[in-house]
Amino acid sequence: MKLTTRGHYGLIAMVYLAVKLEDGPIPLRTIAAVEKIPEQYLEQLFLELRKAKLITSVRGAKGGYKLARNPSEIQVGEVIRVLEGPIAPVECLKDYEANCCDKTTYCMTKMVWERLKDSMDNVLDDMTLADIINQDMPLDARKG
Repeated sequence: MKLTTRGHYGLIAMVYLAVKLEDGPIPLRTIAAVEKIPEQYLEQLFLELRKAKLITSVRGAKGGYKLARNPSEIQVGEVIRVLEGPIAPVECLKDYEANCCDKTTYCMTKMVWERLKDSMDNVLDDMTLADIINQDMPLDARKG
């Protein structure tokens, strides 16, 4: 499975909000400029993240976006699923009712794909935004 820019850029923007948590609401244009993400695209992603109650928006001159919860309470898997949909290496694991091929009822390789899906889910769900921003990294690598 390859993530699209939706999941990639969305997670980058969420991490930015986590790093800037104490700064209050951050304008969309600031996030777009710093992270080099097209502002209109980021606007679409933030609409979905806001609907999922992962971020909130604040109107006004000092408005912008902020995390709806503490970074330690937001799993990476939540962000990815909101923007990408179900995490699955093959189509038939996204929807068990789908007949993705003629071997749906008896697929000898299904166990491989199920284990891969479970592994991906575990990695993404065991990691929070706080884990990402608290990892050991040089200070100059953190967003200014």
